[in-house]
Amino acid sequence: MTIAGVDSRSPERRTRDEQIAAEPPMAPLELPPDATPSSVEVHQGRLGPHPLAVAGIVENGLVRPLDPAVKLPEHSRVIIVASEAT
Repeated sequence: MTIAGVDSRSPERRTRDEQIAAEPPMAPLELPPDATPSSVEVHQGRLGPHPLAVAGIVENGLVRPLDPAVKLPEHSRVIIVASEAT
């Protein structure tokens, strides 16, 4: 069971969230009867490189993965997610 917190959304955001929640669900796609199903992994593989989340540390402005087996291509773009210092 989740504990409700203080709603810090702006009135505009709250109104927009309520509008989105009130919208009817979208109808399922109409596929031809002979369409073959495929897994999500196959679908994502067709889209090219996909995001990869790895644990790492930033030292002197450089991102270093904690797992030595992870190899990032040179000039890779990374998103740094920081946690509170403990």
